[in-house]
Amino acid sequence: MGTKGKIIKCKAAIAWEANKPLSIEEVEVAPPKDHEVRIQIIATALCHSDAHILHPQFEGSFFPVILGHEGAGIVESVGPGVTNFKPGDKVIPLGVPQCGKCKFCLSPRTNFCGKLKNFKNPLSDQKLMEDGTSRFTCKGKPIYHFMGTSTFSQYTVVSDVSLAKLDDDANLERVCLLGCGFSTGYGAVINNAKVTPGSTCAIFGLGGVGLSAVMGCKASGASRIIAIDINSEKFTKAKALGATDCLNPKDLDKPVQEVIVEMTNGGVDFAFECAGGAKIMRAALDSVTVGWGVCTIIGVNVNDSGLNVSAMELLMGRTLTGTSFGGWKSVTSVPKLAADYKNKKLDLDALVSHTLPFDKVNEAFDLMYQGKR
Repeated sequence: MGTKGKIIKCKAAIAWEANKPLSIEEVEVAPPKDHEVRIQIIATALCHSDAHILHPQFEGSFFPVILGHEGAGIVESVGPGVTNFKPGDKVIPLGVPQCGKCKFCLSPRTNFCGKLKNFKNPLSDQKLMEDGTSRFTCKGKPIYHFMGTSTFSQYTVVSDVSLAKLDDDANLERVCLLGCGFSTGYGAVINNAKVTPGSTCAIFGLGGVGLSAVMGCKASGASRIIAIDINSEKFTKAKALGATDCLNPKDLDKPVQEVIVEMTNGGVDFAFECAGGAKIMRAALDSVTVGWGVCTIIGVNVNDSGLNVSAMELLMGRTLTGTSFGGWKSVTSVPKLAADYKNKKLDLDALVSHTLPFDKVNEAFDLMYQGKR
């Protein structure tokens, strides 16, 4: 392409400060440096993790920043040392890198990577490239990256260990969901909790992550899948994807966990908390059976007070665990998930609630806040 080695001017949605709408601006995107790849973003989805940075009480916020971490695009150019990608390749930027060399990448027990430094607050990690500088400039000011991806820009630059290569016929408007939401919910079931055939499951929260967890439970052969949300409009889709029962806590005369325990003769085998917040985490943990029940935490809520757990709760055989990106080794796993979608083994289409032009990104945030995605 004629843009190789040159600065590209394009549109991006910039967050200049907390609790304010994003601003569509013209930005300059520098060429990729060593082991970096510049990508034209074709499609991007929206996730609550993007909104967390905008929350006025989020610890570790940084501005100005280009958000977005659930995208897909086409390689425009590559920097020195890049051997796995070439211009024209279809790719998915990844918020969880996979260098393939560190102790984490070499261990089958985790999908973390040593390229991540801030394990206490990963959303604040990867705000600059490996050399400590940004590839984005707007109005003469450097702009922070987000999770090493920044997909709310027509062009972005990512590390070559934070990128998954796809087949040439990949549907980028769908597989972009593999960058976070689907992979996280589905993988939490398959890789982390390891749901077994004939088991009972409860999923708290039916956004994109929760619906993906429903799909994972069905694929795992769960006999009963209880879906919980305060928006009953989501139940039709949840049942279509495999939920056997749906509960709206607002319609119950007792706490939802008590209802689940009664429904399942003592509690479910597996619970997945996909919404965030201490109250929901508590309900999810209370809903699993003693002896072997596993509660997996997926959702995050800004300014959350945390979950108080007594030793006795765990001594009685319950397991409380969490997941990041569904336990997938990102670079090697995402292409396989994309192939499964192409071969109709996965239903990403069901997760798309709205499709909007890029300049309507703030409307997309409004829809998410209203629970309509």
